[in-house]
Amino acid sequence: MFSGKCRCVRVLYTGRVQGVGFRYMAKTVAQGYEVRGFVKNLSDGRVEMMVEGTEEELGFFLQAIQDSGLGPCIRGQEATWTVATGQFKGFEIVR
Repeated sequence: MFSGKCRCVRVLYTGRVQGVGFRYMAKTVAQGYEVRGFVKNLSDGRVEMMVEGTEEELGFFLQAIQDSGLGPCIRGQEATWTVATGQFKGFEIVR
């Protein structure tokens, strides 16, 4: 379980984010953080990621995504923050 106040963030990434290993890199980056959720491709070419954790941990994780090899592929990101529900057990790639 997380320590501290848990939050949930849904991020929609745009750019060259499909066909470049985005989901796999996101899963690899997530292993270094106390976060749970999923990442998946959307039919319109965007990638959706929904993640729960403490606000601080989520901030570090989202920055790590930007700092990874994925950064140059991302043209935009839209984040929506909500209260965590505890619905996720780990971090998964959804197909």
